[in-house]
Amino acid sequence: QVQLVESGGGLVQPGGSLNLSCAASQSASEYYPVAWFRQAPGKEREGISCIRRVRRITKYAASVKGRFTECNDNAVNTFYLKMDNLRPEDTAVYYCAEDRRAGKCSFKGAMYDHWGQGIQVTVSS
Repeated sequence: QVQLVESGGGLVQPGGSLNLSCAASQSASEYYPVAWFRQAPGKEREGISCIRRVRRITKYAASVKGRFTECNDNAVNTFYLKMDNLRPEDTAVYYCAEDRRAGKCSFKGAMYDHWGQGIQVTVSS
């Protein structure tokens, strides 16, 4: 059973940057999509980015496009979410998720069968 562990969250001022990491306990096929989701208090979970390393496919939600970048380092089985120009509305618990059924990049949570524990990101002055 693969385990995903997020790190790098915390408190940042509006306009600042944070880099989240998602370390996987096992290496995975490049066909497996890895996505980042977030959930703010009182709101539904939102898919915000996805990477499928085969064909170098990345996908972003409109709310983060141009500000967030997802990438990975195969050598250390780690995925990253680089977040720039953060806004108060980006405050949420962030989760990484992996689909080991080799599906397509999707922002539907049900498509992912492995999840991290979540990490808090707070954007506030």
